[in-house]
Amino acid sequence: MIKHTALSICWCLLLFQPPLRAQTRSLTLRETCSLATANYPLVKQYDLIAQSAKYATEQAHAGYLPQINVNGQATYQSAVTQLPIQLPGADVPSLSNDQYKLFGEVNQSLYDGGRIKLQKAAIEAAAEVEQQAVNVAQYQIKERVTQLFFGVLLLDAQLAQIGLLVNDIQAGMAKTGAAIANGTALKSTGSLLEAELLKAEQHNIALQTTRTAYLHMLGLFINQQLDEDTVLERPEAAPSTAAINRPELGWYAQQQSSIDVDRKLLTAKNRPRLGLFMQGGLGRPALNMLSNDFEAYYYGGIRLAIPLSGFYTLKKEKATLDIRKKIIDVQKDVFLFNTDLAMKQQNTEIAKYAKLLARDDKIIALRSSVKAAALAQLENGIINTADYLREVNAEDHARLAKIQHEIELLKAQYDRQYTAGNL
Repeated sequence: MIKHTALSICWCLLLFQPPLRAQTRSLTLRETCSLATANYPLVKQYDLIAQSAKYATEQAHAGYLPQINVNGQATYQSAVTQLPIQLPGADVPSLSNDQYKLFGEVNQSLYDGGRIKLQKAAIEAAAEVEQQAVNVAQYQIKERVTQLFFGVLLLDAQLAQIGLLVNDIQAGMAKTGAAIANGTALKSTGSLLEAELLKAEQHNIALQTTRTAYLHMLGLFINQQLDEDTVLERPEAAPSTAAINRPELGWYAQQQSSIDVDRKLLTAKNRPRLGLFMQGGLGRPALNMLSNDFEAYYYGGIRLAIPLSGFYTLKKEKATLDIRKKIIDVQKDVFLFNTDLAMKQQNTEIAKYAKLLARDDKIIALRSSVKAAALAQLENGIINTADYLREVNAEDHARLAKIQHEIELLKAQYDRQYTAGNL
């Protein structure tokens, strides 16, 4: 039985001894969040938005260039212009009922009221709104990454605690092994301890499997392969801050700026426009209405356009934009209210875990002293194996509670950082 117990102890030592690591990869929380946002597929949308805005801006800028149009028409009319008199000795040709015209026209803007400039500004402002929307979506990735990161940290701490639990069980096996050899203890006491070792093994396998799954998901976010040798560094305590720097605020502000540009553009569209024009072509009749031959012609000048019909709806269009701005203000206020409420709840969680941790060490110290006394009593045959295991498990639960509280405290602090926009 002594030989069997010794083999069990050696087997457990090999089971829970950390494997030799040829190369260990370590990651911090901030590094992981940075890699995740940089590798998330949505990041490709930044370039697409920029390219789309560039093409639209170039298209608007083309309004400064001469605008060339080519037109043609063929008509048949029931009556044509005729002279009501006959001139002696003169043959006045009559116009044909079918008439043709093919001409090109060049227009060059001299003053457009700032319309093209504001069109370009509106395109850029709309692109900024889309970019900020992507920033909001990208920032939300950090929350998912943080959940996985702290999940792995908690699993690591629990795995370390299993190692301590195994040491305590092995200490009990060493004591009972001698007692069994001397005939002062039953073989069933050793079997009970071995069963606890197998139970610890099962728990260890479950935690390792979960850790591997978490690392796999985390690796997908950062586009890297993470194995069981990857070490996630426990972050320092996060400082408390009341400042809210969420990307949603930039998104709301950019929407307001875009509406301001749209408002200026409404005014610009109703300003007078001044430009040069020139038209040349071939027609029958051309400029000489008394000639029935195909003739080339041209003419040019300066053109003034005053759009008056736009003033019919200008006031209502501006009122619509004002309503849109108020809606955005309401959305921003709701967001700030919910964010502030979430931060207050997280502050309450932080205070709760801090108070729990303040008592954890004392509880562990008491449980450790009771367990040490139980080990001595087990050696002397005062208590049985079940009594000893009860005290071992009680201390294990106390240590696990502290581990849970430590990780939950850190997680609550970084949840607050995420909520405030400072992660």
